[in-house]
Amino acid sequence: MKRLLKSLITISALSSLIIAPLVLSAGQASAETKKGTDASYVGAGVAGGVTSGGQGINDDATFGANVTGRLKLGTTPFSARGNVLWSDKTSAIIPELSVDVPIANKTNAYLTGGYSFVEKDGLPTAIGNKDSVVVGAGVESEVANNFLVYTNAKEEIGADQNSDTPAVSINGGLGYCFK
Repeated sequence: MKRLLKSLITISALSSLIIAPLVLSAGQASAETKKGTDASYVGAGVAGGVTSGGQGINDDATFGANVTGRLKLGTTPFSARGNVLWSDKTSAIIPELSVDVPIANKTNAYLTGGYSFVEKDGLPTAIGNKDSVVVGAGVESEVANNFLVYTNAKEEIGADQNSDTPAVSINGGLGYCFK
């Protein structure tokens, strides 16, 4: 229970750092404009592990890249998401469902839940070295016609072999929208 509480606090703190600038600028959005984004997209960017299990070389914080996609599920506030995070050693495939909350014009905050499948258990990715449950939070915002930027923090609970430390990854990139 103590580990779960610590994990939730970590995700909350990282999410606040990501979301705060967008919330503060939300007041500048025109009242006449549509809030949020319904765009489905595929994007690519960077992925960085920010925690280390402390038990060995294969649970160190790792830098890598990501490919991310979002498929908006009709008029509901839900989306299906998929992520691939990889390092120079292996990759993690993470299917997720999200709850999307409009916070400004063409901008959403979202909470996710899913599962990470590590291609080669025991080798490091930006989000741990074994299969595990993943929770996360992020922000996505359309910045130009057909383009969107995204950033998120993900925590994989029990993600490193031989360690109780949760793995946290910060990800971001540029997406191409299709509606």
